[in-house]
Amino acid sequence: MLRRWRRRRDDLVCIELVEVVTDYLEGTMSARDRARFDAHLAACHGCTRYVAQLRTTIELTGQLQVDDVDALGADARAELLEVFRASRAT
Repeated sequence: MLRRWRRRRDDLVCIELVEVVTDYLEGTMSARDRARFDAHLAACHGCTRYVAQLRTTIELTGQLQVDDVDALGADARAELLEVFRASRAT
């Protein structure tokens, strides 16, 4: 039997979560939107993993030192800068 999942108007979908995750992590989201976000996380394993990965990235990058960046080498640094510039251009 085919079960149809009906999305309520207040439900948050994955693409919306990706668009507002920064507000969520920075604590600037309204209480209503935060409740929608938390409800989505409770039901979506993929988005829960995505948010966890972002938190880990934020935590680890906050621990980077100048020596860590310098240790990358010129080629890796140039490649990272190129990717960063390309992402900002879109």
